[in-house]
Amino acid sequence: MPQRLPEYCVEDRDRHGNIRIYFKKRGCRKVRLQGTPWTPDFMEQYETAKRTAAPIKPKQETATPGSLKWLFEAYYGSAEFKGLEPRTQKVRRGILDKVAERAGHLPFARLEAKNVRKWRDARAETPEAANGLVKALRQVFGWAVEAEEADRNPAKDVAYLKTGSQGHHSWTLDEVEQYEAAHPIGTSARLALALLIYTGQRRSDIVLFGKQHLKNGWLVFTQQKNKNRKPVKLEIPLVPELREIIDASPCGKDAFLVTEFGKPFTSNGFGNRMRKWCDEAGLGHCSAHGLRKAAAARLAERGRTTREIMAVTGHTTSKEVDRYTRGAEQKRLAARALGVEPESHLASPTSEEVN
Repeated sequence: MPQRLPEYCVEDRDRHGNIRIYFKKRGCRKVRLQGTPWTPDFMEQYETAKRTAAPIKPKQETATPGSLKWLFEAYYGSAEFKGLEPRTQKVRRGILDKVAERAGHLPFARLEAKNVRKWRDARAETPEAANGLVKALRQVFGWAVEAEEADRNPAKDVAYLKTGSQGHHSWTLDEVEQYEAAHPIGTSARLALALLIYTGQRRSDIVLFGKQHLKNGWLVFTQQKNKNRKPVKLEIPLVPELREIIDASPCGKDAFLVTEFGKPFTSNGFGNRMRKWCDEAGLGHCSAHGLRKAAAARLAERGRTTREIMAVTGHTTSKEVDRYTRGAEQKRLAARALGVEPESHLASPTSEEVN
């Protein structure tokens, strides 16, 4: 009875009739093994093949010129796409690749608004995903028109679905006080809260803030979002409340906020840690971005104009700021109409410092 070969080993006869033995695991390139099976030399080759056998890369299908998939691939190679932040690239590519799986063979020149609307409506149960699809297609065809690859943008006039969402929850004064009670001055958790409240910036910015950004009592920096396409440089006064907390906190050499190992946080890493700190304070519905919204709302409550608020948050258009501050503006106007002073949305405002 012939001896059984080790797992994944197969015999193959060449054109001269000689029997050869290969290591052949599914999804990997086969590897020739020399010598007699089960001998020490053979088994050493076998173990090496198990560890190092290279996976077979799936054959890439060539997109047909003029097809939707071809257009997407051209977009991925454009300066427009390459100028996006890595996370934005990943999200957008994920959306478009799913479209390409189902409809990549279709000629993009024949795509109409009704087609885009149909794809949008198929995702109606998840409005954010539906709107993400519309936005991605608007961007692709917007680039294509400018690059003279297409003569129109079929997604341009397809409306976004109403989500009914107000976005991230905007912190209240009571929630800030609850967080502060759980995380006293001198902790990284409290420093994180202070940086978010007193600067109104995104987490991707505050994780980078350090002594190198301080110039004559001001924070001077370029926002991370769209820094490669439409950079926004800001100068924000470092208010005394924030200065006090920084001085009392364990800061790193290159960043105020550091991990337990003394290293700066990544944006995602900080988001996860802030989630943990909020949970420890019993604030499972609060987030870092909610403090950015609250900072803008606080300034609106104190009568700051949209342009003044934009000078702090770094927004380049008023649309998002208006969304952040709509409730605060209503409250302020109602108080003015009735001749009373509204309560501040958050404690310790920075408004005196940004007059």
